[in-house]
Amino acid sequence: MQLSKVKISTAIFCPLAVLYMELVLRLLTGGDFFNIGLAFITAFSAAIGLLIFGVGAFFSPKTQRIISGVTLAVLGVLYATQIVYYSVFNNFLIVYSLKAGGADQIMTDGMLDNTLKAIYSGIPAVLLLAIPAVIVFTPLSRYLSFKRQPVIGRVIPLVSAAVVYAAAVVGIVLTPTLSAVQSGLFDTNISMNRFGLIHTEVLDIGYNIFGIEQELELEAEKPEPDEETEKEPEIELPKYVPHTLDIDFEALKATETDKDLILMNEYFAAKEPTYTNDYTGMYKGYNLVMLVAEGFSPYAIDPVLTPTLYKMQQEGFNFQNFYTPVWGVSTSDGEYTACTGLIPKSGVWSFYRSGNNLMPFCLGNMFKSIGVNNTFAYHNNTASYYHRDISHPNMGYNYKGMGTGVEQYVDKVWPQSDHQMVAGSIDEYLSKEEPFHAYYMTVSGHLHYTKMGNYQAAKHWDKVKNLTCSDTLKAYYACNIELDLAMEELLRRLNEAGVADKTVIAITPDHYPYGLERSEGDKYAIWEELLGHPVETQFELYESVFLLYCQSTKNPPQVAKNCYSVDILPTLLNLFGFEYDSRLLMGTDIMSSEDELVVFGNRSFITDKGKYNSRTGSFTPHSDDAFASEDEKKAYIANIKAVVNNKFKMSAKILEEDYYGYLFGKE
Repeated sequence: MQLSKVKISTAIFCPLAVLYMELVLRLLTGGDFFNIGLAFITAFSAAIGLLIFGVGAFFSPKTQRIISGVTLAVLGVLYATQIVYYSVFNNFLIVYSLKAGGADQIMTDGMLDNTLKAIYSGIPAVLLLAIPAVIVFTPLSRYLSFKRQPVIGRVIPLVSAAVVYAAAVVGIVLTPTLSAVQSGLFDTNISMNRFGLIHTEVLDIGYNIFGIEQELELEAEKPEPDEETEKEPEIELPKYVPHTLDIDFEALKATETDKDLILMNEYFAAKEPTYTNDYTGMYKGYNLVMLVAEGFSPYAIDPVLTPTLYKMQQEGFNFQNFYTPVWGVSTSDGEYTACTGLIPKSGVWSFYRSGNNLMPFCLGNMFKSIGVNNTFAYHNNTASYYHRDISHPNMGYNYKGMGTGVEQYVDKVWPQSDHQMVAGSIDEYLSKEEPFHAYYMTVSGHLHYTKMGNYQAAKHWDKVKNLTCSDTLKAYYACNIELDLAMEELLRRLNEAGVADKTVIAITPDHYPYGLERSEGDKYAIWEELLGHPVETQFELYESVFLLYCQSTKNPPQVAKNCYSVDILPTLLNLFGFEYDSRLLMGTDIMSSEDELVVFGNRSFITDKGKYNSRTGSFTPHSDDAFASEDEKKAYIANIKAVVNNKFKMSAKILEEDYYGYLFGKE
């Protein structure tokens, strides 16, 4: 038989083509490749492929070829877009970003250069994903069979597509861990690994564009048995009192008819609060300057290159096991966690969505609640980027960015200068000679980490050019020198004004510097160079830094607890002596006696007993004697998983329901 006479039916080719694109996406975006997700991806690919064939079957062979080719080409673009986006942000593109104006943002200012570089580096992926369409539209199509189909040949593929898709969905529903991902705990990144792109897009559009309600179901949490119940309680009343507000949850429950709000009221009423402690009110009456620093990390701190940051690290609070997880909307979600003490909701821009909600615990609003109206927020990139012009005023700030005032003292380069932003803005709140709170979202540490792609790196290149490391690391170190100069300027001006001893400076990253990762070859080669060993990508990659410094504080504490960015807000609220309700935040005061819990976007977690990796389903205890038995270990893991899942659900519902507005009312 001649090879040219071998014909492959498009009923087989189209499903295989979709599956091929799914596997390319899966391979090039990392993560756990071999898991149950392969089965569901195969099923959904078969369903979509049969749908493509079935629709074409209603037309002539020539039209069939056009329909299948165009559809596969469009799918190729969709898959390629996700791969390119992932290469830049280490997250998948959500449909909500397009709705919220994300497409405009990546084509403006310095991000245009980043976008073009990402597209250029993604050319190999684009070529791979173009293969199915190329086969259809070139002479290779002679190996495909395009035939007129009888009525039955048109109906069966469409029915089969529906049956296969429905069967896959039923399989998900009957598998509890997968059912949670599809419904109440939908997360784009996890869904992509378990179900593939097609079904993830269906869920994403349904939940976050059309607003299909996700039923709220809480998981049972069991308090861990206290082995020291016979001993005196650690909390000595009335010295230490709970961080709660006067909220009558029982009265709310009695009059509420909305099922979700009833569950929320029950959850928060039953939740144990944190208590005041020896650090409560330590900085009451002090000023606060808080920075969320773009791509910052402990590796940017150096006694020679960044001496001011080094001074803050050595002489401030030392949080030895601090993590900055990456969330679905990278920088914006990183800000959201630090500023709100909540976990971002997957599939939306949580900060933007919060812009119409009551946000009483955000620091700008908290300072205003005690009569401090001298509250400012600044960003040295476009003011409306991620719609900060909506979210940040809602936190209680007089907000300014490039285009709304900051451009008067910040040059329009890429990335812009943190030093210029701080130097140009500080008089605005210092000159009032009254207490103040200032918040900065920086940008000098933004990728790309090259001499040509980062103006701040080029500016300070002479200071790093002789380092014995790659140019990528040199550029990363160099651009963070600009942040250090900003902090040097800040401290100098605070001291000149005589308020440095009464001003706290808090600095945390928005996310780890994923710009150090390569889009080709060994993705983590730079990390291996930086660390001196292969990086562990579930936990070690997110090891981070939280600088908390006041020059008048002597012998600040060394804090060994595992903690993370969601804990920042409650920690600051406690230190500054604010009245708040700790039950209503997903993070906890790091200085409290609360058990350790660090939560990651994929539902992995770290506690005082060990680390749970959701990708592998494995739990690694910190010590061999962490549990008395295997049954105790299993019960503990199951309980913490329930706690974590409930935190994600409640955090999303606080955002969706404007729960703070519900509790405290709006003016």
